[in-house]
Amino acid sequence: MRPSRRRHPLPPLAPGLLLILLLHALAPPPAAAAVGVNWGFSSSHPLPAAQVVRGLLLPNSVPRVRLAAASPDALAALSGTGVAVTVGVPNELLRPLATSRKAAAAWVHDNVTRYASGVRFEYVAVGDESFLLNHGQQNQSFLVSAAANIQRALVDAKLSNKMKVVVPCSSDVYLNTSALPSKAYFRPEVNETIAELLSFLANHSSPFMVELNPFSSFQHKKNLSLDYYLFQLMSHPVSDGHIKYDNYFDASIDALVTSLTKAGFSNMDIIVGRVGWPSDGAVNATPAIAQSFMTGLVNHLARKSGTPLRPKVPPIETYLFSLLDEDQRSIASGSYERHHGIFTFDGQAKYYVNLGQGSKALENAPDVQYLPSKWCVLDNNKDISNVSSSFSAACSNADCTALSPGGSCSGIGWPGNVSYAFNNFYQQHDQSEEGCSFNGLGLITTVDPSVDNCMFNLAIDTSTAASFHPILAMLQILVLFFCTYNLL
Repeated sequence: MRPSRRRHPLPPLAPGLLLILLLHALAPPPAAAAVGVNWGFSSSHPLPAAQVVRGLLLPNSVPRVRLAAASPDALAALSGTGVAVTVGVPNELLRPLATSRKAAAAWVHDNVTRYASGVRFEYVAVGDESFLLNHGQQNQSFLVSAAANIQRALVDAKLSNKMKVVVPCSSDVYLNTSALPSKAYFRPEVNETIAELLSFLANHSSPFMVELNPFSSFQHKKNLSLDYYLFQLMSHPVSDGHIKYDNYFDASIDALVTSLTKAGFSNMDIIVGRVGWPSDGAVNATPAIAQSFMTGLVNHLARKSGTPLRPKVPPIETYLFSLLDEDQRSIASGSYERHHGIFTFDGQAKYYVNLGQGSKALENAPDVQYLPSKWCVLDNNKDISNVSSSFSAACSNADCTALSPGGSCSGIGWPGNVSYAFNNFYQQHDQSEEGCSFNGLGLITTVDPSVDNCMFNLAIDTSTAASFHPILAMLQILVLFFCTYNLL
C-alpha cells in the first residue's frame, strides 16, 4: 500500500508566478489540442505498464502517447484503449535495421503486426535525436536506411496505410545562434543526410518530427528572459525584421520552417516529438515553473493560432515531455533530465496541466505498491571522517540529481546529503542489507528522514510486476540480425 504520509508535497510557488497560476486556475481551460505525452522506460523501479495505462492515461483522458521503445507490456496494456500510439526504435537498433531487411521485417512483426488488431498505431519513430551534437555522427549513416527498411516492412505487412514512419530530430539539427528564425539553417555537416531524410519523408507524406528542449535553451541563451519561455506577455518581444516573437516555442518552430524552406521543403508538416520543462535538478527547475510552461504551451496550442510563418497552422501534434520521472535517464545534458515528468516516478501528479481531462485535477496512479517503510541513512555514531568516498560511490550508482544546485534537496547540507545518497542507493537495490552497508556507515531506520520538500523516496515494489528492459529487447534483435545476416 502507499504510505499514509503525503509523500510528494508541492513546494511553495515562486512569488512572481503566484498571480499567473491563479489566473490560469480561474480561467476555463481551452478545448484540447492535438497533444500527447512521452512515456519512457529508463527507470530502476517502473510502475507496471497496466497501471500506467489504467491509472494515468485513461483516467486523465490522454489521447495519444509516444513510447520510447517497443515495450511488450505497454503495447499489451494499450490494446483496446483507443489511445493513439507512436512506437520508438532506439538508436542501438539502427545499424541492424539499416543493413538487414529481414531484421526490419522481424521488428515490425514482433512490435507492430502482433498488436495491430488492438493498438491504434500512428507512427514508428526511428532513432532518438540521432543528429544531437553530443551523439556525433555515429548513427547518421544508418538512419535513413533503417527508416526505409521499416517503411518497406510496413508495406509488406499491409500496415503502411494506417501508420507512418517518422525520424525524431533534436532542434540543434538546425543552427539559430542569433535566436532569429529567419537566420536558421540545417547544420552544414548533416546536409547530405538531411537531404536524404527530407526526400524520404516527402515521398511517403510523413511529417518532420522535431524535439525541443526549452530549458536547455533558457540556460544557454542568457539574453532571453524566463517570460519568453513561459508564454508571458513581454514588453519587448524579439524582433526578426517585421515579425515579432513573444515566445520560444513559435520562434523554434519558425526556425525549423525557415530551415525546411531553404532545403526546398517549405510545406512539410511538423510534429513536436518532445517539449517540456523539468521540476527538479537545477535552478529554475521547479513544479511551479513547469506548470506555468506546460499551461502556457497547452493553451497556446489550443488556440490553433500557428506561428508567424505558418499562421493558423500549428504543429499537427505535440508530445509533452514527459509522463513520468525516470531515474536512469542520461544526465549528459544536465541533472534536470531525470525530472521532466508531469508525474513523479510513482505516478503522483506534481502540478496541473490539461492533458485532456479539462479543468479537473490530474488523477494519480492508484494502489501503488511500495517496498516497506524503511530508509538508509548515515550512522552519525560512527567515525565519518572518510565518508566522502562512500558518498561518491553511492551517487555514482544511484540518482543524486535532487542534490544538484537548485534541486529540491540541495539545501539539506552535510551530512544530510550523504543520507540522501545512501537511501537512494538502498532503494534502488531493493532495500537489501548489503545496499545499506557503506563500510559500516549506513543505518537502516523506520523513521522517515525527509526534510521539508526533500523527499527520501521509497522504491516501488516490482517483485511481482513484469517490467520492460530495453537492453534485453536490443539483444533480441541483434541476435535475430546476426542469425539472418548469413541468409542474405
